Amino acid sequence: MSAAVVTPSTRAPSERLAGSSPAREPMRGVALATSRTITTILVVGPVVALGIALPLLWGHAIGVRDVLLALAFYLVSAFGVTVGFHRLFTHRSFTTNRPLKIVLAAAGSLALEGSLIGWVANHRRHHMFSDRPGDPHSPHSYGPGPGALLRGLLHAHCGWLFAPDTTPSQRFAPDLLGDRDIVVVSRLFPLLAIASLAFPFAIGWVASGNVGGAVTGLLWAGIVRMAALHHVTWSVNSLCHVFGKRPFATRDRSTNLAPLALLSLGESWHNFHHAHPSAARHGAMRHQVDPSAALIRLFERAGWATNVRWPAGRGKAAVAAT
Repeated sequence: MSAAVVTPSTRAPSERLAGSSPAREPMRGVALATSRTITTILVVGPVVALGIALPLLWGHAIGVRDVLLALAFYLVSAFGVTVGFHRLFTHRSFTTNRPLKIVLAAAGSLALEGSLIGWVANHRRHHMFSDRPGDPHSPHSYGPGPGALLRGLLHAHCGWLFAPDTTPSQRFAPDLLGDRDIVVVSRLFPLLAIASLAFPFAIGWVASGNVGGAVTGLLWAGIVRMAALHHVTWSVNSLCHVFGKRPFATRDRSTNLAPLALLSLGESWHNFHHAHPSAARHGAMRHQVDPSAALIRLFERAGWATNVRWPAGRGKAAVAAT
């Protein structure tokens, strides 16, 4: 599960993709510096903002309204990524009607993990080269040994975001480039990113009737919610290729990491996902929690989702996606 902040990135500026046309020309000069500055703000900014805000708001920094608002924005944006960006647009695990397609595209954009087309291109590239040269965020890129693994985990978690983007959308997401709705939503990403922070501020103001409520709404349902979702997504990229169980045979080192399942809405059943990328359900066994699959099931029952690729069974012996 990939995540690119503002501009999806890859590991090496000069890297060429095996068997492909030349990689996209990397950003240089001012464009690269601007991209890295914005990425730094979004990666480091929430921690700094929280450190500044908590002393100023101590004693009244969070209330029930802030918690509920943060939870609502987390679920909307996270499901937008897991159900929309990942299972629908990247892997085509199901099809939808046009309104739901647009809603999921917009909801995923509220996560501030980059534009839809860029996100999908990077994730498809990750699957093509998983844990091999060409993977934009493998934690196994620096050789053996604890030091190399620690460096790789940092790179896979968020370090890769600071490298120039060389992933060609024309190769990895041509279907999305041909979808006018998706192209429009991708172009509107900067506005949707602003809205993702402006809405909690506005709702907090309206609900409380004062600026203090607006600020705490922005802090918890905007900044903290965004940072929490980023780190959950990045943990799938990093932790779920190092720690956990590997019950299914894959060509990479993807794992199932149960402690992350609920926060990631089912994305941390990563080993099964890499074994069967197009399956709509990643938690293929009966005890494995997968809220994203449950939401897809609701869409299917409502008639909004069709051609859903459910795993054929829930055990190790029958997991091929239909």
